[in-house]
Amino acid sequence: MNLSKLVSPMIRQTLSADVYSQLRDLLISGRVMPGEKLSLRSIADALGVSVMPVREAVHRLVAEQALEMAANRYIRVPVLTVSQFREITSIRLNLEGQAAARAAQLVSAEALQEIQGIHDAFCQEFAQNPPDESRLIALNKALHFAIYGQADMPILLQIVESLWLRIGPILNYDLRSGTERVIQRVQASHHAALVQALKARDPVAACEALQGDIKSAAEFIVNTGALVVADAIKPMDAE
Repeated sequence: MNLSKLVSPMIRQTLSADVYSQLRDLLISGRVMPGEKLSLRSIADALGVSVMPVREAVHRLVAEQALEMAANRYIRVPVLTVSQFREITSIRLNLEGQAAARAAQLVSAEALQEIQGIHDAFCQEFAQNPPDESRLIALNKALHFAIYGQADMPILLQIVESLWLRIGPILNYDLRSGTERVIQRVQASHHAALVQALKARDPVAACEALQGDIKSAAEFIVNTGALVVADAIKPMDAE
């Protein structure tokens, strides 16, 4: 038996899974923009891998509607329509609100300390002039998922991750340096209320604070005009 023939596919699969994980995190955390074009080669070069595992990872993300691929093989981060965004926001309000409420009941002292640390880092970054946009985005994602992880609802968490996979890139608009919301530290105030509710183990207040954060960001994003109406979307093959 030639063992190398058995081991090699495992290595390739592991590499593909790692590429998928990294691309997925870029999308969920909002570090790529809606409409941004990518290529298999540029991704492969950035990650220091061959094109093959990148292609496999991209195909998974296309199947999950997190990326789009054109006939000429370039890849694009999807642009949400207003109706799609509102639908996802409505679902998030229910599911993430439930996760926050549940977390307020179950959060451990150790996790609460971790969540407080993330919030402190978020506030400290806001105090910078100007704040580092990419760090704000990463800390925002870390705070939300640290809280949701305490709900002890793995299926719900998986669903929330799939929603963020679709909506993550548009969240860039809410944390872009120079916007009035960043200057006024609106996001930090919502997070502070959420952390306080967790400390008080108040599920109602935690749900309300979380939903207030989502609603405030969603209203801002819709008003920026960053979304499009369905009729305005050009098929990728037509570009």
